[in-house]
Amino acid sequence: MINDNINIAVPTPGEFIKEELEAREWTQGDLAYVLGISPQNLHAILAGKRGISSDMAKALGKAFDVSAAFFTNLQAAYDLSVATDPDPSIEHRARLQDHFPVREMIKRGWIDDGLDSSLLEEQMMRFFRVKDYESIPYLQHAAKKTSAYEDRKIPPVQLAWLFRVYQIAGCLEVPRYSQAKLQNALSDLHALMSEPEEIRQVPRILNECGIRLVFVEALPQAKIDGVCCWLDKHSPVIGMSLRFDRIDNFWFVLRHEIEHVLNKDGQGEGREILDDLETLEDDASIPEEEQRANLAAQEFSVPRDKLVGFIVRKHPYFAEQDIAGFARVLGVHIGIVIGQIHSYTRNFKLLRKHLVKVRQFVITGGIVDGWGEVFPISL
Repeated sequence: MINDNINIAVPTPGEFIKEELEAREWTQGDLAYVLGISPQNLHAILAGKRGISSDMAKALGKAFDVSAAFFTNLQAAYDLSVATDPDPSIEHRARLQDHFPVREMIKRGWIDDGLDSSLLEEQMMRFFRVKDYESIPYLQHAAKKTSAYEDRKIPPVQLAWLFRVYQIAGCLEVPRYSQAKLQNALSDLHALMSEPEEIRQVPRILNECGIRLVFVEALPQAKIDGVCCWLDKHSPVIGMSLRFDRIDNFWFVLRHEIEHVLNKDGQGEGREILDDLETLEDDASIPEEEQRANLAAQEFSVPRDKLVGFIVRKHPYFAEQDIAGFARVLGVHIGIVIGQIHSYTRNFKLLRKHLVKVRQFVITGGIVDGWGEVFPISL
């Protein structure tokens, strides 16, 4: 195997031509005559001041009865030997780009677009909270133990999103977490579910319970809705991507993650609960903590027995006024009920106009990174 880092002196192609002239007992003038060029042009080639073009390689091949590729290879080897060594940051950027959406992270303001390789390494180490470059997840040598994230097969694009949540959450000051306060706050949260605008109060309520609630726009191709993680055993974090900007999805994901917090799921780095709720069907194939969180989210949105009873009574025709009346009885927005009917019946076309967007209200009251906003963090 050739080591590109070893510098070997490579003679100019002109040196090989001179040896061939000596073997044939030709003068430089003789070769110039054979090639049909001026002695001055030939001298520039022999002195290494002019490279061998493709046309000249063919001409020399005919003159010496060898392949033209022989001369083009000589020229290529010499050019490579005298080429300037590339910026070492190229290798680092390529290695990182193989695993992480580096350009998107730069675009989002998560890391700076610095050309200096040491600066890039330092930023990535700080971003992923490791002490050396090789400890960045997915960059380990084959001989080294893989990280907990690799063992769990978390896609790197989701991992980058997770660590941005960590990064922002670490900058926030909240009271000490109280499980009792969070449990009591559920009724306060439910009281907000009838009006989309009331969502702006959610961050304040959770903040008072000691929860860091962070909204980070998902990276392209990162199928993720939320995460439950902990800065330490007393500092829970909920991250949400608002991947689906709908009132029903917002409340379901939020209550799902709150249930993880209440049960202390996801404590310890490498044990975070990353949720793509599209894949979490309510069956025995998913982990117990996910079944538990799904059930809590559903009961919080529309209790299952009431939902099934309504569907049995109204199926197959669901009148808009009937659904609106059912939602008022439950004290929730009609879009939340419709979202649950969609999930239960798989009829996703039903009254979609009521699945109102809520991101605008989240941005007003919450800690947000993305959608044109960059949360200020000093690296």
